[in-house]
Amino acid sequence: MASLTSLTDTDVIREAQQGNRAAFDELVYRYDKQVLSIAARYVNQAEDAKDIYQEVFVRVYRGLKKFQARSEFSTWLYRITTNVCLTHGARRKKHTHHMHSHDHDGNDAGDHGALGISEHTSDQHTLNMEISSRVHQAMNALSAQQKLVFTLKHYEGYKLREIADMINTSEGTVKKHLFTATQRLRSQLKDLYE
Repeated sequence: MASLTSLTDTDVIREAQQGNRAAFDELVYRYDKQVLSIAARYVNQAEDAKDIYQEVFVRVYRGLKKFQARSEFSTWLYRITTNVCLTHGARRKKHTHHMHSHDHDGNDAGDHGALGISEHTSDQHTLNMEISSRVHQAMNALSAQQKLVFTLKHYEGYKLREIADMINTSEGTVKKHLFTATQRLRSQLKDLYE
């Protein structure tokens, strides 16, 4: 038998479906960077991205025997990834709301640092951190679907049709989410580019 690295995805999937653990590992190797990239851009925290990554490949492992190649493997995998991102975002939002309602002490320095003007305003690093923090906050204010569509389009470079396939919706719905996300981000960040 040929080396797994020289096989097509279809052949590797067939091997993995028959219980070949090395074939499954090869699939993970082929797609892990893309999955982690989508997760990392969606959540902006390494630990959360790793949690999403692990959950995605657990779901792939459990569902691989049922995969029937009606779509590309990558489309199926990214659909799982987007679903995990969306459910993770919903759980995270619920948890964050719960934490803020019980533990708010008036000090919002948190992970993002102070958003006020520091004594080092000429320091480019401080300015970049402030801008990054503002963008992160604005992204988190989007709905889960808007954030995911915006991330897949502008950070990952997917086409609208590909995004529609990934999240199992119409291209028109993707355009609507993207338009709304862009408008909301422009509105929240307009002082940064005026």
